[in-house]
Amino acid sequence: MIGYYVHHQGKGHLHRAQCVARHTRTPVTALSSLPRPAGWDGDWVRLPLDTAAADADPMAAGTVAADPTAHGRLHWVPRHHAGLRSRMAVVAEWIERAAPALLVSDVSVEIAVLARLIGVPVVVSAMRGDRSDPAHRLAYDLADALLAPWPEALPEPGWSREWRAKTEHTGAFSRHDGRPRPDADPRPERPAAGREVLLMLGGGGAEVTAADLRMAAEATLGWNWTVLGGPGGWSDDPWPLLCRADVVVTHAGQNAVAECAAARVPTVVVPQSRPHGEQHATARALAAGGLATVREHWPEPRDWPALLDEAVRTGGGRWGLWAPGDGAERAARLLDHLASPQTGTGLGIGPVSTSGAGGSGTCASR
Repeated sequence: MIGYYVHHQGKGHLHRAQCVARHTRTPVTALSSLPRPAGWDGDWVRLPLDTAAADADPMAAGTVAADPTAHGRLHWVPRHHAGLRSRMAVVAEWIERAAPALLVSDVSVEIAVLARLIGVPVVVSAMRGDRSDPAHRLAYDLADALLAPWPEALPEPGWSREWRAKTEHTGAFSRHDGRPRPDADPRPERPAAGREVLLMLGGGGAEVTAADLRMAAEATLGWNWTVLGGPGGWSDDPWPLLCRADVVVTHAGQNAVAECAAARVPTVVVPQSRPHGEQHATARALAAGGLATVREHWPEPRDWPALLDEAVRTGGGRWGLWAPGDGAERAARLLDHLASPQTGTGLGIGPVSTSGAGGSGTCASR
């Protein structure tokens, strides 16, 4: 049995877990505050939220008394927090009952530490950005392996030799890997002379305002803008929109970038502020690889026409470097290998080599 912790912020953690679980031979149980999604085949353990204010409990009143970071050594462990206490108790009880061979943390330092304290080997889903803080160093140091959903050819700078030695660079992967492109344009009213921009802001929060969007659209005559997330609507299946877009404009979240890569679509990436500079680090890697057109901040309206033309010239042909198409299978093979009784996790082994292994690379195949 493999336990898989799925963080509840945004959509990317859930999508990655679903992709990997579809390819593992070992049964996977998810642990998350999210509701069980449709199509999840394994068990799903619903965790209490630990996001209520730390001073909601009279015993934890006051920021100093709550000490949510344990003097800077962890990320979120406020004293006397009922939600945190219940959450960790549920995880510990499940570990005691299920005796998992392995636990994947995507992502929580505290869950990773709890599992390892109980004696369960841990795989941590690595993230871009500055992870040199004590909490991240603790989680990455204690992990038996790190899963990095980006290519080894575009590494995260500043990682220690020890982290690199136990990292499996799977490349980016998404639920759309291997999915056929639509045969026809689903919008027959699309103007023959118009080109399509898909602005994809995701579910983790957006800094782009409705006014920003309006001014960009007004400055780009001949381009038709569709918005997902942020000030626009949401679609549980953006694949048809991705495939018909001439250019996608998106933030630099792992999941959004992976979906653009799966569609091999020309992309403008504008990173948003996230803890540890995660999105800006991803944007720098994309720019270094010549994979997308990157701007550090939302462009001025007058800059948009040339920017969209630049993205069209850049094209989407290099996205295969970022997302080779079999990343979820690579991750699954690693987890199966580490969870195997013959392997013996925790014995200091490095990640199993997955280069050249078989499989269709299709996340949506099951």
